[in-house]
Amino acid sequence: MRILISGASIAGPVLAYWLTRHGFSVTVVERAPTLRKTGGHAVDLFRPAMDISQKMGVLARVQERATGTNRMTLHPEGAGRPASVDLAKIFGATSDQHAEIMRDDLSEIYYDAASDDVEYLFGDSITAISPEGEVRFEKSAQRRFDLVVGADGLHSTVRRLIFGEESRFSAFAGAYLGVMTLPGAYGCDSELHIHVGVGRTAGIYGVRHLDEARALFLFRSNRELDYQRHDVSRQKELLRGAFHGFDTDVDRWLDELDPTPAFYFDSITQLRMDTWSRGRVTLVGDAGYCPGPAVGGSTTLAVVGAYVLAGELARAGGDHERAFPAYEHAMAEHIRGGHAVALSAAKTLIPTSRLGVSGLVQATRLLSALPAGPGRAFLRLATKSTRVYNAMTVDDYPPPPTASGGLGGDPFSPRTSDPRRSG
Repeated sequence: MRILISGASIAGPVLAYWLTRHGFSVTVVERAPTLRKTGGHAVDLFRPAMDISQKMGVLARVQERATGTNRMTLHPEGAGRPASVDLAKIFGATSDQHAEIMRDDLSEIYYDAASDDVEYLFGDSITAISPEGEVRFEKSAQRRFDLVVGADGLHSTVRRLIFGEESRFSAFAGAYLGVMTLPGAYGCDSELHIHVGVGRTAGIYGVRHLDEARALFLFRSNRELDYQRHDVSRQKELLRGAFHGFDTDVDRWLDELDPTPAFYFDSITQLRMDTWSRGRVTLVGDAGYCPGPAVGGSTTLAVVGAYVLAGELARAGGDHERAFPAYEHAMAEHIRGGHAVALSAAKTLIPTSRLGVSGLVQATRLLSALPAGPGRAFLRLATKSTRVYNAMTVDDYPPPPTASGGLGGDPFSPRTSDPRRSG
């Protein structure tokens, strides 16, 4: 059985890994010419995603590539006194398994796990999908697949082709996100510095194995801003305008906007669909149920969703008419929880009032001051997002003993060379 996956970021490679382990033949098409190295920000993996990573045999690599950030200092706008807290204390009290890792590193780890068993088509994308599974590409010859999965993110091409324009399903959360790469000298070893004010938050952190730092910007907007998704100059202009006069440190970071080697900007938007399967096509991760970039634990949802989708297809013997509804049913509660905590997290991370700024700083001081026992109890109540993701339960879908990568595949299908060696 031949399955095509669009997207090679997080959900795509995880899904490819598990599908091959269940005996399916998998092709992944990715618009980028190589694995993406966009300077993406750090993402959190909570317990369910860590468990799945362990089953994939990559947990040690995930832990090795963790950012190493273990302390957070909040700087309130104006002359307020900063507040610091040990991040290990927070996550240690709320989760027995957690890792913060750069998105690009995680993508590479998942790609490596099954790259020998999967056909990758880099530098190409889907242009049309027929009800019978005939797929047209921008560059490659037309081919037929039994199933097609969109793992191509918030602005999914597969979703647009099958379900219609993004605006039908997107819900703007009232905020925007920007990420930029800075020279390593800007970052502080093992520490995240956050400047927080009314309606805007900016932070910076280093990464222990990279000679560079990341600056993260979040700001509120009462309306959706006027810009084109690929107009980087306009996006940088909007970011400068949102943080003008905020803080001298933030001004220094923004001075690096023009020469930055990597920049990302997007709205914090949720995807809300009654169903994300139609015919032979389904969606996974942000393409189907993005809770909101940077605020909703979307990486954990993507890993869990990919694992569940592969498992339900295996359980149904490849019958998508049974597997797709089972997949949606299994994920529904997780997605509702992720959407709810994302909206709550956005309110906390980007306060709407001075009282909210003060409350965030005071809570940080309290967390730092509380002894271990009361601190753990308070954190379990206060960190809603961590509770929701750690509480997710996922069925076990063990591959059959005889299944191995690539079973059922076409022995004449070409495999990609390692795209990281190209160019």
